[in-house]
Amino acid sequence: MRCTTQQRILQQVQLYPALQPRDLLKFLHQSTFGCEHLIDSPEAAEAYLVREMATCRPSDSPMLEPLDGNFCRVNLRYLSELRISPKTFSTLFALSATKSSGTVIDLEPRLHIAMQLAQEGLLPFSPAALSAEIELWRAQGYPAVHHSDVFREHYAPAYRVLAQQHATWLPLLAAIDHLMAEKAPVILAVDGNSATGKTTLSALLAQIYDCNVFHMDDFFLRGEQRTPERYAQPGENIDHERFYEQVLLPLSRGEDVRYERFDCSSFSLTEPVAASCKPLNIVEGCYCMHPQLSPLYDYSVFLQVDADTQRRRIIQRNGDYAQQFFDKWIPLEESYFTALDPAGRADMVVAVRDL
Repeated sequence: MRCTTQQRILQQVQLYPALQPRDLLKFLHQSTFGCEHLIDSPEAAEAYLVREMATCRPSDSPMLEPLDGNFCRVNLRYLSELRISPKTFSTLFALSATKSSGTVIDLEPRLHIAMQLAQEGLLPFSPAALSAEIELWRAQGYPAVHHSDVFREHYAPAYRVLAQQHATWLPLLAAIDHLMAEKAPVILAVDGNSATGKTTLSALLAQIYDCNVFHMDDFFLRGEQRTPERYAQPGENIDHERFYEQVLLPLSRGEDVRYERFDCSSFSLTEPVAASCKPLNIVEGCYCMHPQLSPLYDYSVFLQVDADTQRRRIIQRNGDYAQQFFDKWIPLEESYFTALDPAGRADMVVAVRDL
């Protein structure tokens, strides 16, 4: 369950007893506007990040600290522990800056709640001190705020603000960075339940790494392959044989690929398309961890989602066609998950949720 603004502010007080009015305004500014104001370019962000990581002091602040909204603070110690590439994180940071952020209309209710808490004596400073800081800030047009000297002395803040949906993937990005530093090409599998965001994750990775993305949806069975005998076998409702021969085996050798995509409207294959093997190549979609395919992956991630969230997402995404998923495709996926255990064989399992 998502925390309220009041709960998030009180968490700040608990984490930082020496919190000053200015620090609370910074928290509310970041909660509302995210990190857009901090980006000049990914290159500049990377250079600044490298310098700060080399000089920041030890801190007891949380590794990931939720803000009041869709953003969070990522402690630089967490990045150091993950050993994620500064270039990778800075690219992700720049992408977070493009996420829709709030407006002053969203900020003002948060300021009102903060004043209420101050008047109730729940903040470590007086209502008058907070009111004066708010009025000055409001008159200036709500600019970005620096932490107070008191806060800096007590807590040595060293973090970056990131979209929460992006922060989820930091361990995976670190794993990819480590692999790419050791070998090329790298082949990554992204398997999981329907409506877990496999395609969305793969598109994000393509933005970060300029990699290939191959979709298992392009390898649905052709009409003549759709026999009761084949559907009765878990994981066999995808043309994994053709995918293995046309895509995965050449990639594992560092070779370019040439393959046909399945056309759902005609139940036939399109004209061949070509793709050059890149340092990172992603295979996404349910069934991509079929036992015939798994040995050729360098890393695999399995995305899970609870049944209620999955149902809500499928209805929202598929509309009138949603029932077909519940009646036909989901049972086939569950049979594959139960019999072939892709989650148990994956290098990483991530439980996704709506923010």
